Amino acid sequence: MYSCTTHDIRVTVQPMYLDEQSSPDDQQFVWAYQVRIENLGERTVRLRNRYWSITDARGRTQEVRGPGVVGEQPLLRPGESFEYTSGCPLSTPSGMMVGAYEMEAESGERLEVDIPAFSLDSPHQRVSLN
Repeated sequence: MYSCTTHDIRVTVQPMYLDEQSSPDDQQFVWAYQVRIENLGERTVRLRNRYWSITDARGRTQEVRGPGVVGEQPLLRPGESFEYTSGCPLSTPSGMMVGAYEMEAESGERLEVDIPAFSLDSPHQRVSLN
C-alpha cells in the first residue's frame, strides 16, 4: 500500500495485477488500483480534477487529465472519505504511476493534493537485485 498526505488530505493507493484480464503473450498487462481519499482537515473540499503520469518499463510516459474520478466529483467534509477503483493497461510487465488531484475548498481556494507514486508489478517481470 502507498500513502501520502497533502493539505490534510490523505491519499492511499493499493495496486493489484489482474491476471485474468492480462495476456502476456500479446504484451497486454492490466492492473486495478483502489484509491482511498480521506479528509483529515477541518474544511470541506471537493475533488475537481485528476492528473496521472503513467510510465511503462521502457520509460514511455503518458499523461491523463480530466474532471473528477470515475465520473464523480466527490465532496469530502471533515472526517469523510471516498473510495474508488480504476484500472491501467500497459504493454510492459511493469511500470509506475504518480499524480495529483485538484481539490476546491468551499472558499474557492484550489489545492493540489499529491497521489503517491506506486509501482505496477506483474508476476511476468524479471526481478534483478542490485
